[in-house]
Amino acid sequence: MNRIFSKERSKRGALVLVNAQHPLQCAAAERLQVIRRAGPRLLLQPAAAAALRLLLERVGAGERILPVSAYRTQREQEALYQTSLRENGPEYTQKFVALPGCSEHQTGLALDMALLSGPVDPICPAFPNHGVCAAFRRAAADFGFVERYPKGKEHITGIAYEPWHFRYVGRPHAWIMQERGLVLEEYLALLHTYPAGAPLRFARGAYAAEIFCFPAGEGGEKLLPVGAQCEISGDNMGGLVATVWKEGGR
Repeated sequence: MNRIFSKERSKRGALVLVNAQHPLQCAAAERLQVIRRAGPRLLLQPAAAAALRLLLERVGAGERILPVSAYRTQREQEALYQTSLRENGPEYTQKFVALPGCSEHQTGLALDMALLSGPVDPICPAFPNHGVCAAFRRAAADFGFVERYPKGKEHITGIAYEPWHFRYVGRPHAWIMQERGLVLEEYLALLHTYPAGAPLRFARGAYAAEIFCFPAGEGGEKLLPVGAQCEISGDNMGGLVATVWKEGGR
């Protein structure tokens, strides 16, 4: 079987869903890069780290806003969870700290941003909707990031409103999620209605792509056009998402 389309492959990729219902199944530790040379040694997956650097440059972040949390190991997530239980209690912890094994931070695709204007809360850093923070938020989708836990979606994500938490999903997915007001749970549910024969079509400027879902397993390679330029991501639910770039796309 082609490893790109295997069930193991369905457990990793920029679109993996990690939450209380879908725990992490694939470690990210072997595919991480340091975000920036100065300050704390924060790690992300390579594509996310590169996109973040460009995004911060685009908005002229300087030292005004910076990531304060990125990849966490299982041990680090356990320590954070237990510390929050002791210091903040179970109600607060259940709102803002994911169970160990169910945190996006363990994928190497998520980060918490902070406005550096004083002491930084390690769990709920300040990241208001004005100034350079607002500029970061407006430009995020152009670099493949989405605000993962927006207000009004708590009943879907299972996490309280977190304006500081961003997730890398890549383009064009961040654009589509932003345009349609979807969180990752909703977006993947939408993509699951688009099979190979009837893909979701997206175009923006020079970008054009077709996106569809299919079960992981043997024969997946037969669903892709011959010679197609494409990206394959698992969804952490046994499926794969193909993003096929059309002529003039990427």
